[in-house]
This record gives sequence, C-alpha cells and structure tokens, in this order.
Amino acid sequence: MERTVGGVTVCGVDVDAATRCAHYGEAWDVVAIRAACCDAYYPCHACHDAVADHEHAVLPRESFDDPAVLCGACGELLTVREYAACDDACPACGHAFNPGCTRHWERYFAPRD
Repeated sequence: MERTVGGVTVCGVDVDAATRCAHYGEAWDVVAIRAACCDAYYPCHACHDAVADHEHAVLPRESFDDPAVLCGACGELLTVREYAACDDACPACGHAFNPGCTRHWERYFAPRD
C-alpha cells in the first residue's frame, strides 16, 4: 500500500494519513524513514520487509545531512542529524515522536558518529 503524506509517497502495510502502520499505530508513531536500498519511505523496517522485493539497507553516515525522515503529522522532512537532535518531537510542528525509535537506531541508520 502507498499513501502520500506531505507530498512524499510512503509505502507499507495499512499506512494511514500520518504514516502510522499495521506494526506501529500509537499517536506518536508518525515518522516514515527513507531506506537507503531503494530511496523509498516506510513507517518501519517491518513494512519494508513486507512490501519490498529486496533486503533493507540502513542509511549510511554520509547521508545524515540529506532529507531522510518524514513527520507524518505535518509533512516536514528532516535530515538524520535533525531527527537525532529533535528530542522526540518534530521541530516544525511539535508533534511527539515515539521515543522508543531511538532504541532501534541501527535498523534504520548507520551507527552514530
């Protein structure tokens, strides 16, 4: 399934208008992350694995200054560095992000500097 959020196509399973999916559906689950392997945005690694025909690849450190994280609440695109520094809330609209996502950093991004 695909849904357009803030002008960005988000792929996954049962993706809603704020990028929540079948795997993560709480109020604060409003990010989609660009996968390095295909440059497509997904709400989570499980969505990628469910709909893509290839293995997931994390974003390398040299991509940390490129847009890679979409706020599903307002459509703002953040770099990995902006996302890492945002204290679990969108810097544009203030909507809370799931603080548990940082525990899964290596599923989406290369290890931090």
